[in-house]
Amino acid sequence: MSNSADSPGTESSPGRARFRPVRMLTAAVFALAGLIFFTSFDTAKGTDIRTDASLLKLSDLIQERSHGNGRLDDANAALRDDVEALAERDDGSTRAEDARLAALEGDAGTQKVTGEAITVTLNDAPPDATAKLPGYPEPQPDFLVIHQQDLQAVVNSLWQSGAKGIKIMDQRLISTSAVRCVGNTLILQGRVYSPPYKITAVGDPAKMQQALADSAALQNYMVYVNVYGLGWKVTEDGPVTLPGYSGTVDLQYAKPVE
Repeated sequence: MSNSADSPGTESSPGRARFRPVRMLTAAVFALAGLIFFTSFDTAKGTDIRTDASLLKLSDLIQERSHGNGRLDDANAALRDDVEALAERDDGSTRAEDARLAALEGDAGTQKVTGEAITVTLNDAPPDATAKLPGYPEPQPDFLVIHQQDLQAVVNSLWQSGAKGIKIMDQRLISTSAVRCVGNTLILQGRVYSPPYKITAVGDPAKMQQALADSAALQNYMVYVNVYGLGWKVTEDGPVTLPGYSGTVDLQYAKPVE
């Protein structure tokens, strides 16, 4: 005959459930998950919290800042036009002073310039490019992209030829403009650009093209054009008007920490 009470090695009676820590842990996990879902819903308020700026990729943030800088440049240009319109009123200056100011503005690149122009277009080679001529090694990734020195070589040649004004993409260059690249991405005056890169210059088309042909740096670049397929195109555009520089002319420099 068995005893009425459960012995240690037998099943418990149907009226009493054995205490099981696993069940309590599972219940706690579901409760925590429910709290997290509720908190996310309350925080989102119907919006997608995954698109918060802190979660964006660095490239997205750079593009966002670049577009913002472009809008600020446009706003600055509009204000500059308003200032120039007000300055055209009689302010007591002489004709000689006005002529000197106009000449300084022209040299600074803040005024529009019109004349015969050429455009130089540089582009990356196809990613599957191979050596087109015998005796050359198969390309490394570094061989197939536009570098900072390539853009600088074009700009320097055009200035040396006597160009009256130069524009890269949609921005006018001035004496303090720095042509910088990170990888094959151009950073120019606070804005970011990807290839193909277009450089437009106003001046004597024949002299500008001759200066490009005489550049030792560009002669080396042309080797990569012929062997690996880097992009190179020069076109005569006829009469072109380049916009004036509309950004800030204040110099930015480092300051010692006090």
